[in-house]
Amino acid sequence: MNGKNFKLKAERTLNGMTQQELADAVGVTRQTIVAVESGKYNPTISLCRQICKVLGKTLDDLFWVED
Repeated sequence: MNGKNFKLKAERTLNGMTQQELADAVGVTRQTIVAVESGKYNPTISLCRQICKVLGKTLDDLFWVED
C-alpha cells in the first residue's frame, strides 16, 4: 500500500466508528489502525479481511489501489 488509505478512513467514519472501536472489533491496537490508515503499515491479508467484514466492504472496496 502506498500512501494514506483514505478509503478505509472514510468507510470507518461513515460507519460511525472510532479508530479504537475498529481496533477492538478486529483485535488489534488503535495504533495499528492509525498506521494502516496513514500508510505506514501494510496489514496482513487476514487483518484486511477482518476489517472488511466489520465494515461490510470487500477487499477491493478498501484496499485496491489504482495505478
